[in-house]
Amino acid sequence: MEENILECVIVGSGPAGFTAAIYAARADLKPELYTGLEPGGQLTTTTEVDNFPGYPNGVTGPEMMMDLQKQAERFETKVHYEMITKAEFSTEVGGNHKLWAGNKEIVAKSVIISTGATAKYLGLDDEKKYSGGGVSACATCDGFFYKGKDVVVVGAGDTAAEEATYLAKLVNKVTILVRKDYMRASKAMIHRVSNTPNIEVRFNHELIGIEGENSLVERAVVINNQTQETSKIDVHGIFIAIGHKPNTEIFKDQITLDDNGYINTIPGTSKTNLPGVFAVGDVQDSHYRQAITAAGSGCMGAMDAEKYLGELV
Repeated sequence: MEENILECVIVGSGPAGFTAAIYAARADLKPELYTGLEPGGQLTTTTEVDNFPGYPNGVTGPEMMMDLQKQAERFETKVHYEMITKAEFSTEVGGNHKLWAGNKEIVAKSVIISTGATAKYLGLDDEKKYSGGGVSACATCDGFFYKGKDVVVVGAGDTAAEEATYLAKLVNKVTILVRKDYMRASKAMIHRVSNTPNIEVRFNHELIGIEGENSLVERAVVINNQTQETSKIDVHGIFIAIGHKPNTEIFKDQITLDDNGYINTIPGTSKTNLPGVFAVGDVQDSHYRQAITAAGSGCMGAMDAEKYLGELV
């Protein structure tokens, strides 16, 4: 039975997961990585990545994730195209953690969770149709492509306010669509929005459709939910900023989460409340949510796991 107990299992396959795999494999932990339903994570839905170091001419999200995967596999990381559906973690130092991919049971001394967070969308069919053609959930990732153009931001909280003020530095005009007659962002963020001259806030307005040729956004179709009057706004980009949902459902009764469902880690580390269980990337980071910060935390996770395992001997 002993040979079936793995040193390290990585759950998730974005920049955090593959970076953790590279470091864990080089530390001879023989990691096995489970990709989940979306191999490569959120980046596989991003067309151009221009802000990841080492790609002077930019790279597509899927290409970058393939590069990271190849690097992890070069050091003999075993990649499984399966989803972990259940977890039973030990609370004892040196205890074995159990995971399941369907009916398959996996036992490991250490687990690195890198399941990420999923951007929330409105649920419009047009969001999928124009994904990669003008619809985005990340201004920091994609804002540069709309330099000098007009864009719409959908949302009313701090995320929407932050996205709008960031975009306002790059684009010609930002129109924020707010479903109610007030923004629920913090007063400081509302103040910033109000004092940015090229941001217009339309209260009681909702996005109900998107139009454009060749799957490229050209217009936002909106409705005033008080008068039921519809109108169209000529834009090239539509940023959905209604928040993210961390992918922590299967861990929630065992690992300490914050109020929004993100995994709590000990500051400055990737350690969770359970010995031998580590969390990296967007699943524990609601603030930065960037590929490069996810990759950095993946490195931390592998090094923390290596140290933990080394101290068991």
